[in-house]
Amino acid sequence: MAKTEKTTCCVVGGGPAGMVLALLLARAGIAVTVLEKHADFLRDFRGDTVHPSTLDLLDDLGLAERFARLPQRRVRTVRLPLGPGRSTVTVGDLSVLPGPHDYVAMVPQWDLLDLLADEARREPSFQLRMNTEATSFLIESGRVTGVRYRTSDGRTGALRALLTVACDGRGSLARSRPELGLRRFRCPMDAWWFRLPRDDGDPSGLVGGAGTGFLTAMIDRGDYWQCAALIPKGTDAERRAAGLDRFLAAYADAVPWIAGRTGTLRSWDEVKLLDVHLDRLRRWHRPGLLCIGDAAHAMSPVFGIGINLAVQDAVATARHLTGPLRRGTVRLRDVRAVQRRRRPTTVAAQALQRAAHARFIAPVLRGRPPLGSAERARRVAGLAAGSPWLRRLPAYFIAYGALRERPPAEAVRRREADATRAGDLSRGEDGSPVDHGCRGDDGPRGDDDAAPS
Repeated sequence: MAKTEKTTCCVVGGGPAGMVLALLLARAGIAVTVLEKHADFLRDFRGDTVHPSTLDLLDDLGLAERFARLPQRRVRTVRLPLGPGRSTVTVGDLSVLPGPHDYVAMVPQWDLLDLLADEARREPSFQLRMNTEATSFLIESGRVTGVRYRTSDGRTGALRALLTVACDGRGSLARSRPELGLRRFRCPMDAWWFRLPRDDGDPSGLVGGAGTGFLTAMIDRGDYWQCAALIPKGTDAERRAAGLDRFLAAYADAVPWIAGRTGTLRSWDEVKLLDVHLDRLRRWHRPGLLCIGDAAHAMSPVFGIGINLAVQDAVATARHLTGPLRRGTVRLRDVRAVQRRRRPTTVAAQALQRAAHARFIAPVLRGRPPLGSAERARRVAGLAAGSPWLRRLPAYFIAYGALRERPPAEAVRRREADATRAGDLSRGEDGSPVDHGCRGDDGPRGDDDAAPS
């Protein structure tokens, strides 16, 4: 007989949106259970960009120094290539931003998720269930009242919840609900993901380039490169049929300094296809259900802003729904308020990606210069670089999105430097140190930062 359990908030999916939301709610004393279908967070080919808005959040949560101890690279400029053998154009320079977070941190996503999970486990109201997949919704009188689930060993059960939040990405269970609707946008590319060895003398951070009919982005993982090759949409089978050697030769032409190492890629089995989507739900909610992150709006890899958007969705959700969840009554207008808050910045971010697709990505993949000509692209870039206002606008948008979100006050825990040095001790009501059992190997913490204006 399937077991039935209860919680206040069921979070489906343990990605960045799900783990941030769960941590914020748990710190507010709300019972929250995260269902994650995988056994761990170790999925290599996923985004790793941690933007200034998330760095600010980690500081607010008292996690900045632990985060800073994670292996990472810092990227301050975002560039797009003008085509094979051509230079790149800078579309965002985060160094113009005030404050210490004038960069994007490139951090393996599993390290960030482990950090968030470890911190959330300190809260008695938090549960994380790995190897547990939500299979369907519980629906009573038109309201979602939780989910049915299945574990990796075949056990089944039901988890009833006052609110269910879908954070399970673009393959979300919630997307099967026809009443939510789905608007799709044309996307000119798919992505191949693969690894190549990295040498000490290589560039660091994020490296891009262009070949004949493809673009590449390479993420510095320390001892290897996580490589993405953007190819024209729907050409995966055709290009694979042309042979791996042909692709590797073209890749070596596009990134000459790595040519001697492309031979380590021995089979197409080592090249994973990402079918790139750009879409959003028309409605993110129904009674008892809310979709955020990629479940509500799938983003393309361009500018790496999808993770930033998902985390900010989670912060806004916690801020709007902590009160209703505590009161035990979450009305339709409560979940609707989250979409009203977050939809404008989602539309703006997707408009930016669509413009990049049409003006830069698609032309280069077709072997043409972006913006009609490479010279025109350089003139536009030069005009933007010469104006402080035009330089700051795209940098701010990449860093923070169109609308910045602040966590609920209950979740904010800035820790004093002396308490941190004493072993992660916070202060009790009487002012004495309280040991929360922080393990010394949990990861980093960073400097207190003033949020950029």
